[in-house]
Amino acid sequence: MNVQIQSVNFDIDQKLMEHIEKKIDKLNTFHDKITSVEVYLKLDSLGQKVKDKVAEIKVYIPSCSLFAKHESKVFEESFDLALDSMVAQIKKSKEKRRA
Repeated sequence: MNVQIQSVNFDIDQKLMEHIEKKIDKLNTFHDKITSVEVYLKLDSLGQKVKDKVAEIKVYIPSCSLFAKHESKVFEESFDLALDSMVAQIKKSKEKRRA
């Protein structure tokens, strides 16, 4: 599984990077054919004031791509909520393939 983590308009710290990598590795338990994962972390701002922290996750599975996005005041929370949404989508996608 190819994993790309990108931060837009800021430098990601090591603690956040490790948190994301640890959680992304668990996606293989839900679907064994994930080819790649892209994580985008962005600062949602109004002018000079930072409003929210946005996490976007794209997961590519053969013949399917899934997307989840969430925003909150902290990157870890945004990422965790987006990941929860992604896990639900992966499970639903897998169930559809079985049917």
